[in-house]
Amino acid sequence: MLTATRQAKILDALRADGEVTVEELADQFGVSLSTIRRDLNALSAEGRLRRVRGGGSIEPDRVPFSDVERQHRPEKSRVAERAAELVSDGDVVLVDIGTTTALLARHLRGRRITVITSSLAVIDELRDDDVVELIVLGGVVRKNYNSMVGGLTEQALTRIRATICFLGTSGIRPDGSIADTTSMEVPVKRAMIESSQRVVVLADSSKFPGVEVLNVCGPEKISGVVTNKDADPATLEVLRDGGIELVLA
Repeated sequence: MLTATRQAKILDALRADGEVTVEELADQFGVSLSTIRRDLNALSAEGRLRRVRGGGSIEPDRVPFSDVERQHRPEKSRVAERAAELVSDGDVVLVDIGTTTALLARHLRGRRITVITSSLAVIDELRDDDVVELIVLGGVVRKNYNSMVGGLTEQALTRIRATICFLGTSGIRPDGSIADTTSMEVPVKRAMIESSQRVVVLADSSKFPGVEVLNVCGPEKISGVVTNKDADPATLEVLRDGGIELVLA
């Protein structure tokens, strides 16, 4: 079995069970313990799983989408409204998962654009719109956070080219790098970045400065950030010095 195929099956096992041991995986695939450990370390380095003693796990969402949706809602709404102003008619718009991107979708209704997304919340906002062309990325449904993830999602992203991507984040670190808390989402975000001409991060002021452990990308990979006027000044200065366009709501 090819390494890539075995690693994909390891991720499938994790999605089904949440946590597996090195011994279980070695028995399942008929390989050595050291081979499985190398697979788990490689997948952990890519942000696809969280390495735990004796195995690996895919962590459940700490807070459900419905609860996150209520947090900092006025700030998120202002960010979403300003972000929508960056979209032009005819654009192919790639929209990431998240509560702020769901609010963005409301401001995209009635626009002559194409929207591509892995967010069930964005789909719900646009599914009955007669003007927006909506393209849905496949994948494994994470019901707790209204999103789709996995190999199917990542593979679909390699076949598209978006004019602009709106990326969600759990936090922006003091050095300007984009971070997240959920390992399953990191590869999808990276694939979105690679599939887009322009990447704009949506982050309300509570996301500054971020302390999340999973790295999505450095500031050199993004074109702009939409945030609130009261976001951390030091981090904003780092972004500005890096040539990143700041849109303050």
